[in-house]
Amino acid sequence: MPVLLEMKNITKKFPGVKALDGVNLSVRAGTVHALMGENGAGKSTLMKCLFGIYEKDGGDILLDGVRVDFKNPKEALESGVAMVHQELNQALKRSVADNIWLGRYPTKWGLFVDERKMQRDTLKIFDELKISINPKSIMSTLPVAQRQMAEIAKAVSYHSKIIVLDEPTSSLSNEEAELLFSIIDLLKKRGCGIIYISHKMEEILRISDDITVMRDGRHVATRPASEMDMDTIIKLMVGRELSARFPERQNKPGEVIFKTEGLSSRHNHVKGVNLTLRRGEILGIAGLAGAGRTELLENIFGISERSEGRMWLYGREIFNRSSRESIKNGFCLLTEERRASGILGILNIRENATVSALKKYVRPYALIDEKERKKDTDWVIRTMNVKVVSQKTKIQTLSGGNQQKVLFGRGLLTEPEVFLLDEPTRGIDVGAKYEIYQLIARLAEKGKSVIVVSSEMPEILGICDRICVMSGGELVGEMPAKGATQEKIMALASKNV
Repeated sequence: MPVLLEMKNITKKFPGVKALDGVNLSVRAGTVHALMGENGAGKSTLMKCLFGIYEKDGGDILLDGVRVDFKNPKEALESGVAMVHQELNQALKRSVADNIWLGRYPTKWGLFVDERKMQRDTLKIFDELKISINPKSIMSTLPVAQRQMAEIAKAVSYHSKIIVLDEPTSSLSNEEAELLFSIIDLLKKRGCGIIYISHKMEEILRISDDITVMRDGRHVATRPASEMDMDTIIKLMVGRELSARFPERQNKPGEVIFKTEGLSSRHNHVKGVNLTLRRGEILGIAGLAGAGRTELLENIFGISERSEGRMWLYGREIFNRSSRESIKNGFCLLTEERRASGILGILNIRENATVSALKKYVRPYALIDEKERKKDTDWVIRTMNVKVVSQKTKIQTLSGGNQQKVLFGRGLLTEPEVFLLDEPTRGIDVGAKYEIYQLIARLAEKGKSVIVVSSEMPEILGICDRICVMSGGELVGEMPAKGATQEKIMALASKNV
């Protein structure tokens, strides 16, 4: 198969760090080329150099044998290179069709937007890709999975030769992921080259033709996927053997410290949930997309409207009517959408780590004790093993795993009793995942109680003491993690579907 894209000896420096050091990548027509590596390995930086978001410092990019140097994403798109980012950047108040044709609307007489043609062309692409979305829907009203599909359709609409998919299944259910894989097969048959970035080993080994592994900004290896297995990829990624996917735990769940009775949300996403949580327990919440898992955590934390139900912590009734009240009552929430509702991207690490505990640093005359904040941030960086140059580094420049560690540290500074973790390892590589699992295990060993929502079944089975299953907003069953299987969980999860 002919080579569509060659990236030769690509280098890129940022202040204090060499992000790319002579990286090579070669993508053949009609193939899926997986790009793997830990968070911070340089995968996204390499793709941003290709797509014209970053200006490379050295090296050559050849598309169809012709040297290219895109100054911005518009140039890349017009030349047949499209990229679907993990963190979607869409015009949320505009329609789906608007988002797909933004900046290149079909017009009538060169003056007016031809709405009919735009709707027709959008439906044609959706039909071709077997995507069921109304082109007139406002983007903000769609679930993340459908917004992701719309973004993939937009990439296809450019008749792209190269399509970069960055963690495309991180927000998708199993059924939606299957649809994505069928779209990828269709694009391969057309001769497209797909660059696929993912931390999900099983899907990488299933759909890839070639695999390139990066580590610390360098190219480590490129091999046919048929010659790779999970252990080989992990060893190449982290530079060492990872003897187990999940750490051993020493926690011993004690007495019940938190319980809910008849918890329901105003919009019916959560219906009459009765839940118990023990001291030092890791409780998993499993279920399919739309089961109400995220809504349950938001209901407990007081950031979604509760229609009825009661909650008790250590035998005392609590109400958690707002996030401020929840933090005061000893709760901490890590949200699913880390970039949208977790980090404060334009602020630095110190500001992000200490924002939830800000009252702790206020001194007379509204002065802030920066010395104390600096000391606590040092503690977060050291305890959470955050890889960073300085406390003043903007958090948006960190890898996903390091951002998540800062958010864990932020939560710990509020001295909580109950941690609510929504997809805590979403979009995080295998090495960083292990560190997050260790953090969760350590919390439980110290007597903290943890509720984990995860779409990854092996994760739920590997780190939890007990598993509750939700379906259609209801708690439909629970079981000890020991002896639980994916089949048992799926049977319960499909109950109200």
